[in-house]
Amino acid sequence: MSKRLDLPQTLRYSQWRFMKVRERLTPHAGQQRRSVVSLPPPLLVFLSIISVQLGAAFAKSLFQEIGSGGIVFLRVGFAAIVLLLMWRPRLREYTRADYALIVLFGLTIAVMNAAFYAAIARIPLGIAVTLEFVGPLGIAVAASRSRRDLLWAGLAVGGVALLAPIGNVNIDPWGVGLALLAGCGWAAYILLNVRIGRAFTGGAGLALSMSVAALVLIPLGVGSGRGMLLDPKVLLVGVGVAVLSTIIPFSLELEALRRLPARVFGVLMSLEPAIAALIGFIVLKETIGLRALVALILIIVASGGVSFFQQRRDEAK
Repeated sequence: MSKRLDLPQTLRYSQWRFMKVRERLTPHAGQQRRSVVSLPPPLLVFLSIISVQLGAAFAKSLFQEIGSGGIVFLRVGFAAIVLLLMWRPRLREYTRADYALIVLFGLTIAVMNAAFYAAIARIPLGIAVTLEFVGPLGIAVAASRSRRDLLWAGLAVGGVALLAPIGNVNIDPWGVGLALLAGCGWAAYILLNVRIGRAFTGGAGLALSMSVAALVLIPLGVGSGRGMLLDPKVLLVGVGVAVLSTIIPFSLELEALRRLPARVFGVLMSLEPAIAALIGFIVLKETIGLRALVALILIIVASGGVSFFQQRRDEAK
C-alpha cells in the first residue's frame, strides 16, 4: 500500500493484527470460547486485567530473590520460547532492513519491560501502571484533532504532576521516571508493532523481536538473579508470571473483543490502574496516599475519555 496510513488507522490495524496473533497463540480457541462464552464481555475484560496485575504482583514477590532484572528476563524469555515454537520463523526469508526493524522492536520490548519491573520495585503497582498509561494516551491525544482531547491531555498532565516528587510526596522519583519510561516504551511498541505487522506474516516478526529482547536482557537477568535463575521455585513462578501476564489475558481479551465495541473495550481497559492499585493493596499490602489517589483518578478519566470519544468520532465517519 503506497498511501501512508494516519495514526488512528494505524492503531486500529495494530489491534486487528493482535487479534490474529492471539488466535494463533490459542489453537484450541473453539473449546476455550465455549467455556467462557457464557460470561458477560465486561467480566472477561476485568478478569484479563486482574490476571495481568496478579502476574505483576507475583513477579514483585520474587524481587528480593532475583531482582526485577531476573524476573523480567524470565518473563520475556518464556514468551520468546512460546512464540518461536508457535510461529517457527524462517530466518533466510528476511532482508537486512527487516532484521534492523526486528532489532529495534526487540530493544523497545526489552526497555519497556525492564523499566516497568524496575519501577514496581520502587513504587506501588497502582502508581506504576497509572504512569505507564501516559504513553498510549499520549499517542491517542497526538492523533486527535478535537479540542475536547486537550481536556484529557490536561487531566493526564495534572495526574503526572501530582505524582512528581514535590512537597511532602513520599514517592521514589526514580520509580516515577522508570514508569514514565515504560509508558514511552509502550507508545513506541504500538507504533513499531504496526511496521512489524506489515513486514512479516503472522507472528514471525513478534517472535524474532521477543527473542532479541530476551538476548538483550541476559546480562541484566544474570546479574540481577545472582545464580538463582535455575532454582525450580524461581522458574515455576517465572512460568506462572508468563501465563498470568500473557496467555490468560490474551484468551480473555480475544473473546471480549469479539462481543464488545472497541469504544467500550477501551473504556474498560482504562480502569486497569485502579485494579492494579487494588491488587497491590490486597496481595502486596501497598497503600497510596490521597494525592496519588487523585492522580490515579485523573489519568483513568483521561484515558477513558479519549477511548470513548475517539471511537465515537471514528464510528460517525
